[in-house]
Amino acid sequence: MAKKKATAKKKASSKSSTASNLVEAGKAAPAFALKDHEGKTHRLSQYKNEYVVLYFYPRDNTSGCTKQACAFRDEIEEFSNLDAKIIGISPDNEASHTKFIDKHDLPFLLLSDPDHIALNKYGVWQEKNMYGRKVMGVVRTTYIINPKGKVAARFDKVRVADHIPKVIEELKKLQD
Repeated sequence: MAKKKATAKKKASSKSSTASNLVEAGKAAPAFALKDHEGKTHRLSQYKNEYVVLYFYPRDNTSGCTKQACAFRDEIEEFSNLDAKIIGISPDNEASHTKFIDKHDLPFLLLSDPDHIALNKYGVWQEKNMYGRKVMGVVRTTYIINPKGKVAARFDKVRVADHIPKVIEELKKLQD
């Protein structure tokens, strides 16, 4: 019996992130170095002096993630006019990102984080309830990072249907 309790305790403490680990607005955006679909490493520091819309999503080529990526794609000109760079991060590998980008003609960066390094730093790798089972996964979250490298805004538990207009509106407010 004591062995079962120890195992349960170990499982509970092995959670990587919780909602309380999400990076708050006003805090420095955690640094990362992740590869794109071509194997090129990108660092957040490369995008200083411009706004970055950093969105975390669970998986390439799934219904919600495809809708979200295509919605960003469809408003790419608006984001460009606002001098904002869009970067998506998921745990998918580079080959998966290549297929996703090619299939949906995505004109922005997708970075691979199979080891959950940035996912943990930003607090989006969390325990989720999927069909009654507890599993670890990405909680759909978007950050706006300002040109000084600070988190200017965070969108939690993103609903894909109305998300992009909210991000654009917030970018406009931040730039006024």
